[in-house]
Amino acid sequence: MATTTRFDRHPRARLVEERTPIQRLHRLEAALGAVLNGSRLFVKRDDLAGFGGGSKVRKLDFLLGEARAAGADTIIATGLRQSNSARAAAAAAARLGLRVELGLRPLTGDDAGEYLDGGNALLDELYGATVRDVSDAAQAAAFIAERRSALGASAYVVPPGASSPVASLGYAEAALEIADQEHELGLRFDRVVVPNGSSSTQAGLVAGFALLGRRRRVQGFSVLAHAATAQATTLELARAAFALLDGEGEIAAGDVVVSDAFLGPGYGHTTPEAVEALRFLAAHEGLLLDPVYSAKAFAGLLALIRRGELAPRENVLFVMTGGAPSLFAYRDALSRASRP
Repeated sequence: MATTTRFDRHPRARLVEERTPIQRLHRLEAALGAVLNGSRLFVKRDDLAGFGGGSKVRKLDFLLGEARAAGADTIIATGLRQSNSARAAAAAAARLGLRVELGLRPLTGDDAGEYLDGGNALLDELYGATVRDVSDAAQAAAFIAERRSALGASAYVVPPGASSPVASLGYAEAALEIADQEHELGLRFDRVVVPNGSSSTQAGLVAGFALLGRRRRVQGFSVLAHAATAQATTLELARAAFALLDGEGEIAAGDVVVSDAFLGPGYGHTTPEAVEALRFLAAHEGLLLDPVYSAKAFAGLLALIRRGELAPRENVLFVMTGGAPSLFAYRDALSRASRP
């Protein structure tokens, strides 16, 4: 991975100590049968990236590196009560000896007890974070302004969803890691499928593959914004990350593919398709998706397969971005759902 030297100028916290494995989904392939049209399914196990796993860890590797380089001793982050980003920031900061202050807002006006106090919310407390309840995004912004004013230069604000051009470097490097693993496996992935929330995971992968001069299909399924907005945000982040790495050439709009077909009622809300996808993967492979993020993207992948939209004998890689702790906050929604 010689190209990794391009990343060395950017400070990092070294949160990801080892590359995450790629595994083939043999039992899932058997369950899907002929509809796969000879294609093979693989997962990139970023749920094993440490600190509860997930895409946020690769992003925080660079964000908290930036924070420490600036001399920060306190991390400020906001999000929904079950934010994977806030939980990962709290865990990583505990490892690095940094204080964490979180401003967390509700999903709805009548969130159940598990959503309020279980899952990621419980982990935030265990990691030692100071948590303040905020009512909405505007109050979250006011919380950030207040704490930044009080703490001054010692505070570092994690961007929403841990997403920025610097954060995208984490998945640009992951693209290089995937390329190395392809060589070892003796194959090329024709399609890489990812959830798209705040967009920097997909953006980083697009930038990383472009850095290698290997344009490929990175298919995102939006869990936050409608497709046009998600596509524009992803493209902007990918180009900015590419520039940070001194990439040559240009990332074209067509390099970013995002669907909002499985967004459902919006961010933080699960859907019947997501629950079915979650149960299907868990029952056949023992792997856990989260109910509002990675499960929606996997539902999108299953729909592509079942509609016969894969080319014959494609190699497909699904990036498992973690978030399993939030399963326990959605217990009612999961237990009410019928099994596939």
